[in-house]
Amino acid sequence: MLGLRAFICNSLPPGPHVFYQQMRTTFILKRKSPPPLHKKGGKPAKMRARHFVYDLVQDTNVCKQPDIKIILNQFVDGVGNKGDSLSLHPHKAYREYLLPGLAVYASAKNLEKYKVDESKPKTEEKFSSPYVQRTMGCLSRTLLQITMNKLEPWTLEPWHISTSFRKSGFIVPEYAIEMPPVEIRGPDLSLQEKEFYVTVTINKKEKVNVRCRIHHWATGLDRLPWEEFHWKKPKEALIPEQAAVLESMPLPQ
Repeated sequence: MLGLRAFICNSLPPGPHVFYQQMRTTFILKRKSPPPLHKKGGKPAKMRARHFVYDLVQDTNVCKQPDIKIILNQFVDGVGNKGDSLSLHPHKAYREYLLPGLAVYASAKNLEKYKVDESKPKTEEKFSSPYVQRTMGCLSRTLLQITMNKLEPWTLEPWHISTSFRKSGFIVPEYAIEMPPVEIRGPDLSLQEKEFYVTVTINKKEKVNVRCRIHHWATGLDRLPWEEFHWKKPKEALIPEQAAVLESMPLPQ
């Protein structure tokens, strides 16, 4: 069969061609007229044309297929952790999980291998939520611009950070924010656009560092000039002890 296929492919003229792939389909049929019975050891009666007329009982192409169970063999963002079992439509399970190698069939051997016990609640998970890794990735690539008054004295506090997060589209409560190890006071133009990071705790478990910069704000003649694409330009670390961590963090997008 393989040699015949290679011969056909090599004998075709150049240009686009259509190849047909065999499909797995099942049709369940029933004879309209059952053939007559014959005695044991005797000669079967001759089949008539009416014996080859069938009624269609079931077509697997149109009937709904039952869901199948699979087991994730790794963390899948927004879906689940390693060892989680899912019940999905066969096409979806095969195309999106089994074929890419993200999951395996929930056979007895795999249930034992991944220690899946559906009767017991999950107590240990790699992440506190299927969306934690995505959230951590977004926060780690965020440049949090903290706008502070240029004329009035201030001390940077968690509520300033929480407000800046809200302006950027993230709801981060104050208790989840770990401030830098030194107190930051202003106004001080030497702090302008210098970088530092705060640590955010998600679901009281996962921690992620978020890059921050101070921007002094004022109106009228006291207003600082706008710097185009300022988030793409590297800046000096405000706290020298944080410089190494800031260099290892992803660049803002």
